[in-house]
Amino acid sequence: MKVTFLGTGTSQGVPVIGCDCQVCQSLDYRDKRLRSSVYLQINDIALVIDTGPDFRQQMLRERIKKLDAILFTHEHKDHIAGLDDVRAYNFLQQKDMPVYGTLAVLKQLQTEFYYAFEEHKYPGIPQLDLMEIGDQDFIIDTQKVTPLPVLHYKLPVMGFRVGDFSYITDANHIPESTFEKLKGTKVLALNALQREKHLSHFNLSEALEIASKIGAEQTYFIHISHKLGITKAVEKELPDSVALAYDGLTIEL
Repeated sequence: MKVTFLGTGTSQGVPVIGCDCQVCQSLDYRDKRLRSSVYLQINDIALVIDTGPDFRQQMLRERIKKLDAILFTHEHKDHIAGLDDVRAYNFLQQKDMPVYGTLAVLKQLQTEFYYAFEEHKYPGIPQLDLMEIGDQDFIIDTQKVTPLPVLHYKLPVMGFRVGDFSYITDANHIPESTFEKLKGTKVLALNALQREKHLSHFNLSEALEIASKIGAEQTYFIHISHKLGITKAVEKELPDSVALAYDGLTIEL
């Protein structure tokens, strides 16, 4: 399996014109963080988790020509806003795009992208096949996907496990039942927003504690805001088994 981090930042972590913070001024490519999303290539199956506002830019940058399905962690705008650009894959592949999410996510998609679900559709709109998921495993083509329920303050969010890779973003609480599903994970992607405590995200110290508890061979922190700092400085504080992910990072499992 090949994993490519399409984006590792947040809406607070996107470069801003005129910003003079260390991250915006950094010349290190690892500090240029678009909204968090990940691409998974499992044999012939190509999946993307979340389509934020930067979805089109990310897919063009990585030259991804095939996409079999999209999985959504939750319904917040910075994780769904780019879905409209899936129309390019509709055209290339000549089929509807399967989209997996909880009922709450699917309802929000029907609101945000209402024009894709009207009875009389305008030519060229996104062609979407909505697939409701819950807490149980499901299959995409031949690949098993395990949902990982977590909490984003009071909002239920889904992480996902595919093979030995687990992905959790926008969380500040992981139930024990989900820790059970995480056992044996070899590579973990986990949100670490900033150093200060936050209402709805793990901060750096909390993420390190969670990473230690899960015990993956390698953990990559994602959903990183400017407040966490530049990669070169933060990585000096991390154990060998933990690193900051960066946009375009590709790993093989």
